[in-house]
Amino acid sequence: LFLATLTYDTLRFEYEDFPETKEPVWILGRKYSVFTEKEEILLDVTSRLWFTYRKNFPAIGGTGPTSDTGWGCMLRCGQMIFAQALVCRHLGRDWRWIKGKRQMDNYFNVLNAFIDKKDSYYSIHQIAQMGVGEGKSIGQWYGPNTVAQVLKKLATFDTWSSLAVHIAMDNTVVMEEIRRLCQSNVPCAGAAACPALESDVLYNGCPEDVGLRERLTLWKPLVLLIPLRLGLTEINEAYIETLKHCFMMPQSLGVIGGKPNSAHYFIGYVGEELIYLDPHTTQPAVEPGDSGCLPDETFHCQHPPCRMSIAELDPSIAVGFFCNTEADFNDWCQQIKKLSLVRGALPMFELVERQPSHFSNPDILNLTPDSSDADRLERFFDSEDEDFEILSL
Repeated sequence: LFLATLTYDTLRFEYEDFPETKEPVWILGRKYSVFTEKEEILLDVTSRLWFTYRKNFPAIGGTGPTSDTGWGCMLRCGQMIFAQALVCRHLGRDWRWIKGKRQMDNYFNVLNAFIDKKDSYYSIHQIAQMGVGEGKSIGQWYGPNTVAQVLKKLATFDTWSSLAVHIAMDNTVVMEEIRRLCQSNVPCAGAAACPALESDVLYNGCPEDVGLRERLTLWKPLVLLIPLRLGLTEINEAYIETLKHCFMMPQSLGVIGGKPNSAHYFIGYVGEELIYLDPHTTQPAVEPGDSGCLPDETFHCQHPPCRMSIAELDPSIAVGFFCNTEADFNDWCQQIKKLSLVRGALPMFELVERQPSHFSNPDILNLTPDSSDADRLERFFDSEDEDFEILSL
């Protein structure tokens, strides 16, 4: 049965269970009509990189697990939201994957960054091993906040993408902090701070000087991840309208979260249902073919996406946005400000120009925190992500 899901012709499959509704379908900032754009919806969904459990990959750390079935779902969701950032960065939001069509080199460079082997930038191996330094043993379940923190550290080594990754803590996005991060035109320091990982991460099949010119430009492309807790045991319905609006923004990278201990990558919504990619399918690890080409069909979900009621969402999530330019970021700020005026929509986080005086600076924690940051780090990497400030009405 599983093999059948990988052999559907991309556009021949009908949305048998997709609701025939006048409500628009929103996928990562794009608006569609079910009645006139079914094929476009499916093509957009299929084009997202889909990471699932895999088996028979090289042992993590040389002696660890060779499959992530049962424990890697949030790590895979972290890969998916970050892969979407890399697709936007290197291919553009309008890029589409069509089965059997020859893809450009940048597509394979993006895909190779996530392949299940130790020397890929964002492989399950790198995420699991980087998590060990944050108190997560290999095979332990991550929350959305933890995976965001680990991906931020791994992005330091990805000089090809040269991303500025910011994780907004305490439900607050500080514009000044983000501008400082994105306008630093010095290549990321950090390789020396993590010598144990250096040999594993720096080789990724990309020429070393690629992106040097881009690294010297005035604005580094921004990946903004905002871990949130939108209620105690279930989502507070006052946040639902705001959450929907996040999927309408052209900067949207979607949301990672799910049901308790079952993570999903949410890419849009229709009506009162979220649309998501589900990592809970175990596929064999992929090896490059004889030609050195990577078989890529199993990284694209070629059947209708899953849906679930927004009310079922676990309140612990991380929302993602990608701003390729400073103008994109300024536009995003304007949209967030307008959102606070939408009737019946409670803000999920606060947007401020400067950091309130009672905050410590999260950026200085980058790779070499000192002892004074120990308490804050415990907040950051708290095991079940339960320690967020609860937003109240």
